Amino acid sequence: MKIAIPKERRTFEKRVAAVPETVKKYRALGYDVAVEAGAGSEASYPDELYAAAGAAIAPDAGLAQRDADIVLRVQRPMNAGEGLNEIGFLKPGAVLIGMLNPYAARADLDLYARNNINAMSMELMPRITRAQAMDVLSSQSNLAGYKAVLDAAEQFGRAFPMMMTAAGTIPPARVLVMGAGVAGLQAIATARRLGAVVSATDVRAIAKEQVQSLGATFVMVENEESKQAETSGGYAKEMSEDYKQRQAALIAETIKKQDVVICTALIPGRAAPRLVSEEMLRSMKPGSVIVDLAVEQGGNCALSEPGKVVDAFGVKIVGYRNMPSRIAVDASALYARNLLNFMTLISAKDGGRLNIDGNDEIVRAVTLTRDGAIVHPQFQQSTAA
Repeated sequence: MKIAIPKERRTFEKRVAAVPETVKKYRALGYDVAVEAGAGSEASYPDELYAAAGAAIAPDAGLAQRDADIVLRVQRPMNAGEGLNEIGFLKPGAVLIGMLNPYAARADLDLYARNNINAMSMELMPRITRAQAMDVLSSQSNLAGYKAVLDAAEQFGRAFPMMMTAAGTIPPARVLVMGAGVAGLQAIATARRLGAVVSATDVRAIAKEQVQSLGATFVMVENEESKQAETSGGYAKEMSEDYKQRQAALIAETIKKQDVVICTALIPGRAAPRLVSEEMLRSMKPGSVIVDLAVEQGGNCALSEPGKVVDAFGVKIVGYRNMPSRIAVDASALYARNLLNFMTLISAKDGGRLNIDGNDEIVRAVTLTRDGAIVHPQFQQSTAA
């Protein structure tokens, strides 16, 4: 069977779905691998390394995916209305695996079904122990949290650590991390390593111990609702309006004292919760910096704009798109290993072919379409509506 690795064509995307290390392992599993020329160039993986790992280098996207049984991608393929019709390159019966963004691109599910493409979306990976090595959201969020702090430090007009000099003492920067998921915890750890005084907030009471274990102070309205603020999948729930108001009042007092705020709060399938209001922005010190990792889902911060650094009331609001892609070498390597681990799960033990168990809870959770139909219950309902 043939695996195809096309070049990603969406704006701001520099990652690639396979690296030479994983190509070599696919070959060891018995698969043929075709890589589109230049697919890894923006992530510093030249064609020569793929060829040395055993891949065939195809000159364009069409040839790379011709007769491919499996297509591995970072982002969803483009459809005819977006320019190049990448979905049209896939043969009927092909398996498409990537971060297909089904919440925002539900219409594509109809295209996958109509073209008899078996689509699997890696963002839907369940948060269970057996799936940890396949969890693309965790691997990419970890790097996003790290890079967010570095971007904040770049925009901040002062040093992060306390410095004692003959000319006087420089106080440490005060950093608030909003959301203590994977990205938030890495942001805390990175800011601490840079010498900042760090505090963090999250609606989930379970996050308190994790935050404190990293040396940060936990800021949260603690009540009965906060004890039940996590879904069975490990994500934050939407909170009540009363809780939101009480938490906002606490954050409003906290944020006045901060130099840097890293916003990481996301709820799958919904617009990002608004955590930093315009009034809060006005209360912050001139020269403060906010990095909004949720900007592409509506933003945690008022006035943040995708792809821009906005200056509002003397506060810089950083809204870079696709933060993991800004550290594309490592982001590609981790994502490629996530895919390899998933491919190993759905491959036959005798090698070179797929053996997909539709009853496996991991497979069931990520499968969007199969045999010409939308099979994921959540998107069956939403598409029918």
